Amino acid sequence: ADFCVPEQNITVLATEATRTAVNSQEFRDSIKKATGWEVKMLAKEDEGRVGALGVATSLGEVKGLVMDLGGGSTQLTWLVSDAETGEIKMPERGAVSMPFGAAALSRRIAEAEKQGEKARKRFAEEVKQTITDAYNSLDIPTELQELAKRQGGFALYLSGGGFRGWGFVLMSEHTVSPYPISLINGFCADRSSFLDTASVQQAATSHLDSEDDSAIFRISQRRATQVPAVAFLVTALSEALPHIKEVRFCQGGVREGYLFSTLPQEIRKQSPVVVATSAAATPGSAHHAELLLHSIPSGSIANTGLSIPLIQAFANLSPHFSSHPKDIRAAAALRCTTTGLLAHAHGLSHAERACLALLLCNRWGGKKDLPPTDVPFLHSMQALVGPKASWWCAYLGAVGTLIGAIYPSGRGNEYMSLSSQWSVSHKGDKMLVLQTRDKQASSLRSIVHEEMEKIEKIGKKKNWIGGKEGYGYKVQVQ
Repeated sequence: ADFCVPEQNITVLATEATRTAVNSQEFRDSIKKATGWEVKMLAKEDEGRVGALGVATSLGEVKGLVMDLGGGSTQLTWLVSDAETGEIKMPERGAVSMPFGAAALSRRIAEAEKQGEKARKRFAEEVKQTITDAYNSLDIPTELQELAKRQGGFALYLSGGGFRGWGFVLMSEHTVSPYPISLINGFCADRSSFLDTASVQQAATSHLDSEDDSAIFRISQRRATQVPAVAFLVTALSEALPHIKEVRFCQGGVREGYLFSTLPQEIRKQSPVVVATSAAATPGSAHHAELLLHSIPSGSIANTGLSIPLIQAFANLSPHFSSHPKDIRAAAALRCTTTGLLAHAHGLSHAERACLALLLCNRWGGKKDLPPTDVPFLHSMQALVGPKASWWCAYLGAVGTLIGAIYPSGRGNEYMSLSSQWSVSHKGDKMLVLQTRDKQASSLRSIVHEEMEKIEKIGKKKNWIGGKEGYGYKVQVQ
């Protein structure tokens, strides 16, 4: 009532724990008596299907295997969500449910260990065989198998508290340290890191032995005690499933999946990062996005580490920080995707958060305008996305500054045009040529000379990501 939600928009869902509880009926009757709301009990298969839809909400595009680890059961399925059409494909049966939740596994492992090593091995083989049978029963579509062949393995999308706990431990052990993004949703780990059960268990054990409850961010003592059970499951996964290339952690679950299932396809296909920034868009944002896209030579966007939706989001949010004091514009822009304006946004990968933050930070001055306290954070974000994406973020951020100088209010869509192409410098190096024109096809250099010089400075080798031997291109602005 406090939130003024219409009665017809309220649904109470029940999953595995309620379904199998000895007092399930009594519990549901109590809820009905106290609130007047009927509890909708999800069948095993429906729980897996709705949970998979929750994973679909977690990222702009999902193509791979999906696992949801609850307390009592684990769900396995496959999912293909098309970002362009909004279409979502999954098995008709939804998902295969296996009785290997984090709590259930902990109990079964403890029972097996009491009987000796042979009993533990028998249980490990049982889990492995159950997962293998579940995978074989899913009838993975050809398009997903072909994608796995091209990319060197399947992407595995994980949700559920047990897996998220594993993800937070991996995050604490990441090569980029301290890891700059504290949200688990969108975190990605490669195969070797995910399967390094010894390192994860060692980190969790150290956490249990520590008197400081915050030794590992977002890992409670209870969650840390479940790590051995999750490690047991991860080992079984590595032996039972086909080659997994990478693992992506997702926050979306049954709640998000159920809500997502009620949305029309027209809404489902919208890009999360574009929708999240649309409230800040100005009348000129669409034109400014076109200018930014034209500043990348034709056919080259796939090699930048960026995407069209990300650049559209950058154009939407670019003018937002103009109202901030000049002293904090770059810092506020850098932090906006992690603790600021977009921290709440659902459906963004960590790479998208980092790239958008770098684009906006560079739009408002970049490193030279950051206070010393924020420079290490900038370097962590750059390390997260790599030299290629970092350089393109610096270049496009500088182009964004030029656009902002021409359209200070964020309005207008006729005055300037941009085009770009690849060329070769007099030294024989690959060079990016950016051409600026006004509506009379005249150069704009006399009007925004300083901004054009800043763009060219991005192309100087000393400003490349990694220095003179790092990543970057010479830039010439005409």
